Amino acid sequence: MTEEKFESLNDKVDALIGLCGQMKLENQALKASENKWQSEHSQLVAKNKEAKTELKTILDRLKALGQS
Repeated sequence: MTEEKFESLNDKVDALIGLCGQMKLENQALKASENKWQSEHSQLVAKNKEAKTELKTILDRLKALGQS
């Protein structure tokens, strides 16, 4: 293998190493973002459940008032 080909191959390997590093950072950022969205989703589901419970209570009270 000539010196020129070796240097070219070495440059390509260095570029791949750099790309892997960038992809690793991007993957970490995406995982952090996913965790944030999952947490927010869980909070919204809990709030939705709470709102449904409150609404059911209000409707039950209105029905009771209508029957009296």
